[in-house]
Amino acid sequence: MADPNTVLTAALAPLRAEAEAFLAAMVRVPSDNPAGDCAAHAEVTVPLLEAMGFTVERHPVPADECAAVGMTSATNLIVRRSFGTGGPVVALNAHGDVVPPGEGWTQDPYGAALKDGRMYGRGVAVSKSDFATYAFALRALEASGLALNGTVELHLTYDEETGGEIGPQWLLKRGLSKPDLCICAGFSYAVTTGHNGVLHLEAIFHGKQAHAAMPHTGVDALEAATEALRSLYGERARLSGLMSGVQGIGCPAVTVGRISGGVNTNVVPDRIALRLDRRIIPEENPAEVEAGLRALIEAACRRVPGSNVTINRIVLAGPLVPSDESRALAARICRVASEVFATEVKQVGVPLYTDARHYAEAGIPTVLYGAGPRSILEANAHAPDENLVLADLHKATLVIARVLAEVLAA
Repeated sequence: MADPNTVLTAALAPLRAEAEAFLAAMVRVPSDNPAGDCAAHAEVTVPLLEAMGFTVERHPVPADECAAVGMTSATNLIVRRSFGTGGPVVALNAHGDVVPPGEGWTQDPYGAALKDGRMYGRGVAVSKSDFATYAFALRALEASGLALNGTVELHLTYDEETGGEIGPQWLLKRGLSKPDLCICAGFSYAVTTGHNGVLHLEAIFHGKQAHAAMPHTGVDALEAATEALRSLYGERARLSGLMSGVQGIGCPAVTVGRISGGVNTNVVPDRIALRLDRRIIPEENPAEVEAGLRALIEAACRRVPGSNVTINRIVLAGPLVPSDESRALAARICRVASEVFATEVKQVGVPLYTDARHYAEAGIPTVLYGAGPRSILEANAHAPDENLVLADLHKATLVIARVLAEVLAA
């Protein structure tokens, strides 16, 4: 019987240059979110996938649904490839939307420049790289001739930066895919099995405008907001003692990221708005977290007579909670990746949040693994000069191909 590692390594060897060219083509087409006008990137991606022999399904998201999440356009893409009869369905999900480049680049953020074995560009690591990782892993399976049973699906979506509601969640809710397992975009030196959720709230404190010469005739909204800030920073201190049992996640956190309001220097402010971010660890219940935070802010506001507060939810994203099935999939990836990368690859959690949670919330065992370095900082992800070591791209592709071959082994 042919050794899958040998067969898949041989299948991928002649595809290395093609995989790098494919990734460069992905980077050269802007897909910044915001502004979230991403349909054009999908239209470039489709013919490149079709040239590989894949059949690509286009699933455009209606304009009103895009607008509801602050985007202009998005087209979800699905590639399905079945082997044998029956067997599990494995989804591979990567997102093509990226944060805007920002300032400070020494390379063209859309240039896909090559330097010292690295490719530079916005999205090259997060996560356009995994468009290539997953597509070429599937190419290797097709070329391998291995006896396989099951289906591999590529889910290429465009709304991770806004939460995944019109990407993975949209595909699953419409029954366009019903996978048994899912691997989402990640990095090469660890398998992510859990991550934080997040709650974004806007608290608007209302008072009564008055002349600064007679502040007692008004109600100072900033005083009410200050009471809330005291309570929120006290809550931050309390949360620092609650550690997640998932390695790498740490403790919950609350951050006030934006404050706005007031009319002029000589006017008692009648409106102050706070925007806050509350990170939710896997052990917490998101609904309970939101209810508790709302109660804390409302109680603080009541300490300033005459003031009131309106609290609006901006985002509520649940955490990715590890399961026995997802840990089993992660253990398989860790074993293969440790062999391919010649270093120990472990299961970890991360304190950020991703759209992988939508698969897990649908009951699908889900982990994150793909091409990239040991950390977001090392890749300059969401920072100037984002880059990817191309050797990691090729090794991660082999890892995914080998794991798929094991899962689909007839």
